[in-house]
Amino acid sequence: MKFTELGVSGAYKVELEPNVDDRGIFARAWCAKELTDHGLEGHIEQMNISTNHRRGTIRGLHVQAPPHGEAKFFRCIAGRSFHVVVDVRPDSPTYGRWAGVELAAERFDALYVPPFCAKGYQAQEDGTAVLYGVSSPYTPGAETGLRWDDPAFGIEWPIRGTDVEGDRVIVSDKDKSWPDFVLADNSPEEGQR
Repeated sequence: MKFTELGVSGAYKVELEPNVDDRGIFARAWCAKELTDHGLEGHIEQMNISTNHRRGTIRGLHVQAPPHGEAKFFRCIAGRSFHVVVDVRPDSPTYGRWAGVELAAERFDALYVPPFCAKGYQAQEDGTAVLYGVSSPYTPGAETGLRWDDPAFGIEWPIRGTDVEGDRVIVSDKDKSWPDFVLADNSPEEGQR
């Protein structure tokens, strides 16, 4: 597995290193030892799947409040999805920044998100599906989030409104209702992809 750190400390794009022959490919899709060797959480407590009927659908941005942090490992298993990680850890060197990465089922790539970072994604194709492992069980009272269009971050989603093909952003009422996030003083510059 190949790990490439993104613009948020501890967040990584994870790519396969496949063995290819005339039958197809073989590769490790998950390896707890390789994650822990990179200083990441290698334990999975539960697996979740989400499907999206329409291109433009956004799920998130969600985060579990301390002490209920969840490391997450995402893989797009149908279609394409644009994933965003926002660093809301006040003591992090990348606090206030966001990073975005596209995952595609045909590439088998993945995303590792460290605990206490907000996470969301947008379906880039109709029928997109995402499978992800979580390091600890969901704690209902600890969930919080950021709005997909919160001005504190200026996230550059690929689909932002109704475009020429009629695609539009689809967000749940819960995810539209998160309050504005207020960055602490001396936060880093505006996030980058």
